[in-house]
Amino acid sequence: MFRLTRQLRALALALLALPGLAQAQAPSQDQDDITTLQVGYMPILPVAQLFVMEGEGWTEETGLELELTRFSSGPAMVQALASGELDVMYFGIGPAMVARANGVPIKVLAASIKEQIGLVARGDFAGAFENATAQEAIARFTETQGRKPKIATFPKGSVPDTVLRYYLTQQLGISLDSVDIVAMGADRVQQALLAGAVDAASILEPILTTVQERDASARVVARGGDMLPNQPGAVLAARESVLADAPEAMQRLMTLHIRATEMLLDDPERAAPHVREFVGKRLVPLSTVEAALRSPSSNYLSDPHAILEATRVMRDFQLDNGTLRQSVDIEALFDTGLYDAASAALAKGNDAETDAP
Repeated sequence: MFRLTRQLRALALALLALPGLAQAQAPSQDQDDITTLQVGYMPILPVAQLFVMEGEGWTEETGLELELTRFSSGPAMVQALASGELDVMYFGIGPAMVARANGVPIKVLAASIKEQIGLVARGDFAGAFENATAQEAIARFTETQGRKPKIATFPKGSVPDTVLRYYLTQQLGISLDSVDIVAMGADRVQQALLAGAVDAASILEPILTTVQERDASARVVARGGDMLPNQPGAVLAARESVLADAPEAMQRLMTLHIRATEMLLDDPERAAPHVREFVGKRLVPLSTVEAALRSPSSNYLSDPHAILEATRVMRDFQLDNGTLRQSVDIEALFDTGLYDAASAALAKGNDAETDAP
């Protein structure tokens, strides 16, 4: 797990609170002054904050060494968590709830994005949405094609899967039997769409943009706000033991997370090359990544308070459909203290910078 070889002495949050000052004046770190954290992540745009802070070199500058482990799905990361392999996680709120419900002592510290899922349809299924409601489109396709539409998404329990099921049953009021849900990893979803092996996908960027660029028939037929309003997406989470044993390191990580969110919102062009290094194995064109970061589905944010209520909605739905075998206390799952402290420090630093002569 994490290694704290010596307490970092000279690194104050005030330096991080001023973005320009943080890069110019942060003290260099000796090898012994490094906190190493084992970080699990999925190579997806909703966790782009991690890619930005690594790409910008902020983690090294502030005495953090993140040893990254890539996972193909949230459930796979939950298995690693249960084995005690990770300190920090960038993954979906769904797997976070599953982990906590199964007794893994983790806390959600910050949001990364919301309403990031979209339903992209292609071919005859996309055509069925012309001048039709979603319910009518599904029925029309089934009648004309003689089969149910195949919709790809991540494995059951993941955010894309949960949002799809919520959309069908709660928003559209139709049975899950009306469609054929096919679970697969992120790489396979795009391949299946472009090969015509599936008719649609409940998925996120940059797949939404990529498929529309490569398939003239493809279009997004439902956005996140249509599927599950204010849907919680990816989050920053950590083991309780790391929060207790390395509070200063985790505070610095939180501040970097907030700074990275600001860059994604304010300067996606600068953020795009860093994101591309992690997403799509660098095979996704930079222009596509930039377009995806500007997409209506890229609603980046850090404030965990903003996703609390929608997380309760998702929890209740997952309990009803059996994804969560036991309830999870949302108040116990979230720890907003690190975000609140870092946000206040950043605001104070920005005020000081504004007031400076």
